Amino acid sequence: MTNYSKRNFENQQPAKEINLKELIGIISRRLWIVIIVTLLFILAGYLKTLTTTPLYQASTRIIIEANQDKMKTLQVIIKDTTVLQKVIDEMELSLSPEALAGAINVTSVEESEVVSISATSSNPYTAAEIANTTARVFKNEAPKIVDFKKIRNLSPAKVNFVPINGDNNGTIIKSGIIGLFLGIGLTFLLNSLDYTVRNEQEVEDIIGFPVIGHVSKMNKKNSNVSKNNIKKIKEVQQAKHSKETRAEL
Repeated sequence: MTNYSKRNFENQQPAKEINLKELIGIISRRLWIVIIVTLLFILAGYLKTLTTTPLYQASTRIIIEANQDKMKTLQVIIKDTTVLQKVIDEMELSLSPEALAGAINVTSVEESEVVSISATSSNPYTAAEIANTTARVFKNEAPKIVDFKKIRNLSPAKVNFVPINGDNNGTIIKSGIIGLFLGIGLTFLLNSLDYTVRNEQEVEDIIGFPVIGHVSKMNKKNSNVSKNNIKKIKEVQQAKHSKETRAEL
C-alpha cells in the first residue's frame, strides 16, 4: 500500500449508524411543520373534490347476430351521426353528435355477439337514458342503413349512482399521506441545513475528541444561587481583610 493510499485509508471516517432516537428527535423538533404541510394537502384534496364534477356511467346490452366483419361495421354505425342525431332530437339534448359520440363507448363482450353500449354523463338518470335510447334508435335504423335486422335487446341500462371518476374520501386520504411524507422530508432538509450543535455527540463528531465535561444550562434559579455564592465569597474576603488589617495595627 502506498503512503498516499495509507493516508487516505487512515483519514476515512466510519459510516455513521442510523439512530432511530435521533430521527424521532429531528421530527419532533419540527413537528409543527409536518402537521401544517399535512393539513394543507388534506385541504387541497378536499377542495379538489368540491371542484370535480362527478361522472356516472350506465350500460345496456344488445345481441347482434353477425360475423366479425359485419359486427365491426354495425358497431361503427352505433356512434354514427345518423343514429346519434336522432338520439339528440328525441331526448332534446344540448349536445352535438360529436360530443355525444365522445360520451358513448361500444364494445363486444368477450368477442361474442353481445355488444355493450355505455353512456357517461354528470347525471346518472341521463346516462341510463342515453344508453337505452341509443340502443333502441340503432335497432330501428340498422335495417334502413345496412339492411340488417338481427338485433335483439338483452338487458336495459340501469341507473348507477356511484361515480366513476374516483372516491372523494380516497382523494382526501391520498392527499393527506402525500402531505405527511413531504412534511417529514422538509424537516430532514431543514435539519441538514441547520448547523447548530445540540449535544455532546455532535461536539465529539466535530472536534474528534471525547467530551469530558459540560456547563450546566443557566436558568433563573441557578443564576440566583450563583449570585448568593458570589456574595458570600465577597463577605468572607472582606471579613478576612478586616481581620488582617486589625492584626497589623
